[in-house]
Amino acid sequence: MNIVFVGAHPDDGEILAGGTILKWIAAGFNVTVVSITNGCAGHYSEGGRALAQRREKEMARAASIGGYHYRMLNVNDSEIQPVLSLRHTIVRLLRELEAEVIVTHRPWDYHPDHRYTGQLVQDAAFTVTVPHICSDTPRLTHNPVILFVMDRFTRPVPFSPDIGVDVTDVMDTKWRLMDAMESQVYEWLPWLRGALDETPVDPEARLEWLRNTWDPWFHEHTDTYRHSLTRWYSEPSSAITYAEYFECCEYGRQPVNEEWFALFPFLAETAGQPPEHNPAGS
Repeated sequence: MNIVFVGAHPDDGEILAGGTILKWIAAGFNVTVVSITNGCAGHYSEGGRALAQRREKEMARAASIGGYHYRMLNVNDSEIQPVLSLRHTIVRLLRELEAEVIVTHRPWDYHPDHRYTGQLVQDAAFTVTVPHICSDTPRLTHNPVILFVMDRFTRPVPFSPDIGVDVTDVMDTKWRLMDAMESQVYEWLPWLRGALDETPVDPEARLEWLRNTWDPWFHEHTDTYRHSLTRWYSEPSSAITYAEYFECCEYGRQPVNEEWFALFPFLAETAGQPPEHNPAGS
């Protein structure tokens, strides 16, 4: 099965869905992490082509650690717009990768790049199956499943998880994926918080600092949506330390019953019977 994460920036996939990506890889799936932007503005002192090249190297390093593929498109930071030309680029890319599941941002987010990435993926839904649109690439025969990554935004519509994945057992590797994005997790994001001087220089100390700094954020998300774990795990959800959550977009194909376990085979090892309905919208 081909999974495609379509993110706005080079670190979005690793932070928001890195644990589930690792589980898909372990299950034998083919995963590609796409960044629409080249990351050329995500730093306080570096920028332009030099930063874009640095961030592509970080993507490559993370992909090597995780065992997945990566693609970086050449849209500049904060310049994603849901225009026809970029929509067609996404359609062609999804066809080339033969996407069966697409993971992306919701179109409601603080960052315009995130919002418009979600919009572009929604606009590409169904369109990827139409032969006379982007006819230079073979169409997909089925509309892919589209999953939104978790967020905390409530207006106009709050995130409503349809599925939760326990990623506790792969967090050690997820931390390494994030560690590979050093220009972001050790430089840009701390600088935005006014905490750049707190970042250690020693690699081992950095990794420990990364865990301590991001733990509250991941725990908050895990606890906020913990209720959605009960339909997927037979054991008490309170035993799950880290989880990633996804909402099924209505514009993509809607999985039903056992198909959820085909998309997330690692859940079949821990759950009882699959739901008797499509959780999306329930």
